[in-house]
Amino acid sequence: MRLHYNWGVREAESKRSRARRARPVNRDSFIQEWPEAGLAVFHSPADPKPSIRVENGRVVELDGRPESEFDLLDRFIARHAIDAEVAPEAMALKSRALARMMVDICIPRELVVHIASGLTPARLVEVVSHLNVLEMMMALAKLRARRTPSNQAHVTNRKEHPALLAADAAEAVERGFSELETTVGISRYAPFNALAILIGSQTGRGTALTQCAVEESLGLRLAWLGLTSYAETLSVYGTELAFRDGDDSPWSKAFLASAYASRGIKVRFTSGSGSEALMGHSEGKSMLYLEARCLMAIKGAGSQGVQNGSISCIALPESLPGGVRGVLAENLLAAMLDLELASGNDAMASHSEIRKSAKLMLQFLPGADYVFSGYSVMPREDNLFGGGNFDGEDLDDYNVLQRDMQADGGLRPITEEELLGVRRRAAEAVQAVFAELDLPPITDEEVEAAVTARASGDMPDRDVVADLAAADRFLKERRNVLDVIRALARRGFRDIAEKILAVQKLRISGDHLQTAAMVLPGPRVVSAVNDPNDYRGPGTGYQLCPAREAEINAIPQALDPRTIGTGAAAGPALQEYGPARASSDPNDIVIAVGPAFGSALRETILGLPHDEVARALIQGVAEEGLRPRLVKIYSTSDCGFIGHAGARLSGSGVAVGIQSKGTAVIHRKDLPPLDNLELFPQAPNLTLESYRVIGRNAAKYAKGEPVLPVPVTIDNMARLKYIVKTTILHLRETEQVDPDKGPQEAGYE
Repeated sequence: MRLHYNWGVREAESKRSRARRARPVNRDSFIQEWPEAGLAVFHSPADPKPSIRVENGRVVELDGRPESEFDLLDRFIARHAIDAEVAPEAMALKSRALARMMVDICIPRELVVHIASGLTPARLVEVVSHLNVLEMMMALAKLRARRTPSNQAHVTNRKEHPALLAADAAEAVERGFSELETTVGISRYAPFNALAILIGSQTGRGTALTQCAVEESLGLRLAWLGLTSYAETLSVYGTELAFRDGDDSPWSKAFLASAYASRGIKVRFTSGSGSEALMGHSEGKSMLYLEARCLMAIKGAGSQGVQNGSISCIALPESLPGGVRGVLAENLLAAMLDLELASGNDAMASHSEIRKSAKLMLQFLPGADYVFSGYSVMPREDNLFGGGNFDGEDLDDYNVLQRDMQADGGLRPITEEELLGVRRRAAEAVQAVFAELDLPPITDEEVEAAVTARASGDMPDRDVVADLAAADRFLKERRNVLDVIRALARRGFRDIAEKILAVQKLRISGDHLQTAAMVLPGPRVVSAVNDPNDYRGPGTGYQLCPAREAEINAIPQALDPRTIGTGAAAGPALQEYGPARASSDPNDIVIAVGPAFGSALRETILGLPHDEVARALIQGVAEEGLRPRLVKIYSTSDCGFIGHAGARLSGSGVAVGIQSKGTAVIHRKDLPPLDNLELFPQAPNLTLESYRVIGRNAAKYAKGEPVLPVPVTIDNMARLKYIVKTTILHLRETEQVDPDKGPQEAGYE
């Protein structure tokens, strides 16, 4: 008897089952539904049926509940989130018909959004429940507010080191992130963390909005001082008890949002399925129904947008049937309600790389205003938000996904030179500001470490007590963004100072407060006002322009195929001595090489010099007492035909054939060209010792002795690593084919 994790008791199990049980996905938690505890994603018996009654322009019944029984969320939604003029006609439409309108490319976004403004929470859930994942993705592509997708980054580190924060922020913006969010392990660090990413966000190409996720009054204070330019930690909940237990009321959240907006700070609320169940206040309702209430409260509060997609609760809906579909559904509800969508993907969702990537695709492919509401640009151990679903070490993967699918995920590849340059500039800028404002000094050693650091463990320790005291003094003395701008200008960082000032000027115009606004270099504001999503099917909506397509395609690790196989020659050239003749000597073993061997190409795909490979083959034949003979075949580049041509010239009738890239065969003249005695197709796994044994086996076949096949390592990943190089090297070989030139005797001097 053995207890299996989540699999119950089994008296026996196969070895394959045991191997599968050890897979990362089985470290995730999975449970069956329990609606009474709020552990159901789409439906619960306690969910109300959709209904509305409007009298004299006032909603007096909402989803089966009369006005006299409204809780605080019902009251707020009825008064501020539902268009009472639209509601009767919108609610009269069949849910399935509305679902089809969302997918129909002939129905404009504006009409769907207009109808959604009159729907109740229960009807919104009923509508999206008719859609499968593919249909939801199609709907999201049409319904997101802004045409151009973008991305947001998390920038934190465990040491809260300002030089590393600034360097990471600068790199993030250079990579294309248009928003940066930091947080703190120790709340008193907040002003310095906000200051560091502010400076980094305006270094290099960058212009980005920044925020510091801290307690709301402190967050508002940092914004008023100009150290941050947006906020998104205004959390809302879908039941009255969760709201009161969590964060006041919808009215207090609306007041806080107006406090930010009145100072020119962009505001985005936070919600996400599972939070009410986690807090024990789900009222037995489904996660999606409660999220619909949250989103309507957010709209009623006047927020331009939301980060949702379960956020930090993601493992809870993912433990249930349909959890990932439910997360996509809540993203879609936000878009229906004309809210800017930062679609989650920030918190760790699974142990399984396959499962994490599959979840990401639901937002990555249709696009979102912000595909991540925080992509961790640091290694996971430095993410103070609890570990990112994707992190800095996945950036190459992400860029390749964009390139593979020609999909815009908001990022751009950069070269190592660009990376180091902006990191150094940002670290030196924050060093200069600390010096100018008489803050604890950042040493040259710290700057150098920040430029190349992988994580905060690579950074020198700072005097935490001195830093915290200085941060307290910074706030007490009411230092603000103007002090930072002056300090940068005085210390030779005028370019960064001017960019920070330009973002501050936006607080006066308010352009970046429009729905789904992002700030691009210039600064240039792009939002749902001047960049509305106009997707209506193929050829419409957001399209990669040639410049953006070229940027996505230009990953640094992509080689120019024209240069492969054209590098400096390795080893001496193969000499030719004239036409090769057929031999009658039974001790004769031909080693037939391809037309580029030792000439146009000088090494195998693994980098083994051709002269050493030839000598290893010769040595193997000679060890068996037979006579090896090198012959160069010009008529073909096919390994089987090279070997067969050699066998027809061999006195013994046995030959080794080898392509220039290293693929080899042992052939005999009475066999068809594409048959053979032994084939060695995985050239990357062949060593000089392998070639020696191949030569020895060829001689044994010629003598008629028993032969033990050459042991060859099987590498299932070799194709992934070498297929491009294989293709190019074979092209180089084929270019040397000369059908009119006969076999040539050859050798190395």
